[in-house]
Amino acid sequence: MENVVLVIHLILALAIIGLVLIQRSEGGGLGIGGSGGGLGGLATAGQTANALTRATGICAGLFFVTSLTLGVMAGLHHKSGSLLENLDNVPASAVSVDTPEKTTDKELPEADQSGATKAPVPSAPISE
Repeated sequence: MENVVLVIHLILALAIIGLVLIQRSEGGGLGIGGSGGGLGGLATAGQTANALTRATGICAGLFFVTSLTLGVMAGLHHKSGSLLENLDNVPASAVSVDTPEKTTDKELPEADQSGATKAPVPSAPISE
């Protein structure tokens, strides 16, 4: 249902853009028709402007309705509570328990009297 409302919402947005662009502004703009204008003699310039204004208003009203509808639908799917409250509730599938590998005394570096560790000395010389 949300997808249908969203598609209608996008179509209305494109319709509003188109209707606004074809309307004649005071400076001429992208208005259709010349000096006489208006659907090739079927309507006067005033009637065409009135119809475009009315169609723009209807599309704008439907756009607001679909906006509110999408907002309500999004609110219905919202879980209550804040994100910070859910930080402690980590799903069990996300927690992995790894057992560390056991190390022997030979693998651990030796410590001297100062507490610093010494790196193991390689048995063969390193050649470049």
